[in-house]
Amino acid sequence: MTDAPTTGSGDEAPSTRLVERVLAEAAEVLIIEASVDELERPDAARIVVSGKEIAELTPLLAIDDGGTGDHCRCMGWPTILVSDAVGREIARFTLHHQTGIRGLGSCDAQLRDGPGLTDWLADRGLTGSREVQQMLARQAAEVEARRVQWVKAAPPALAEAAEAASRRKDGAEERLADLVARRYPDPIERIRTLVAWAGFPPRHTTTMGGTPWYELAPERMLVAEPTESIFNALTSASLTPSQLDGAAELFTSLEWTGSQRADIPESLRSVLIAHVTATGTNPMKFRMRHGYGAERTD
Repeated sequence: MTDAPTTGSGDEAPSTRLVERVLAEAAEVLIIEASVDELERPDAARIVVSGKEIAELTPLLAIDDGGTGDHCRCMGWPTILVSDAVGREIARFTLHHQTGIRGLGSCDAQLRDGPGLTDWLADRGLTGSREVQQMLARQAAEVEARRVQWVKAAPPALAEAAEAASRRKDGAEERLADLVARRYPDPIERIRTLVAWAGFPPRHTTTMGGTPWYELAPERMLVAEPTESIFNALTSASLTPSQLDGAAELFTSLEWTGSQRADIPESLRSVLIAHVTATGTNPMKFRMRHGYGAERTD
């Protein structure tokens, strides 16, 4: 294999015609389920296609002419090595996210039929791309299910605004905050309502981990409240489990711990410690031990 293929590279804009021109010269196409820096990896699945199979592959590599004008930052895989009749490598392509291709001209390009190419590869034993797509589909479904749950967890009066915020629409969080202020003018009711909603993230994790930005909207609104108002709201009556969850999250957030706030009242602190110790998730317990639950030295 040469390091500098002679066809399908340079300053020419990517085009389907270029794909067809390169593959018309091909006698053999080697496809390896690895990035260009791991082609010799012994466990990398690979296939060799020639003759009619090259003709089948050609339309599956059709692209949107002109390319993206940019290059994906990842290495990309599988790698497609195109050789002519004398065994000379004339082109080297890499697939990116099963939707794009690099190596056809001056920039990356979008495949017209990424799923079709994925299926074609899987039918010949290269199942990696299909498995990645299936994994991404499962993750997307999981993320969407969680988003729907978060909206359902919102107070009914806020559901429509919460839906817009969860979809990251322009200005949606600002409109949500404005609605909260108008719908709950009493600070105690407002804070207790928000803190219950803020208790959603720690109890609803996904396989990917992390907390979506929009789910922290109630916490961001709480941080904007005066400290005294927050303590008054959370010590004036017994808290529900979801309110205790939300308070625990609030008091361990960077926005709270990074600001100059008064110490949590001991009565509230002891209730939170008991609640999280008895029912909290491991991350909640970790944050408690390193935050409001840490042993005091004064």
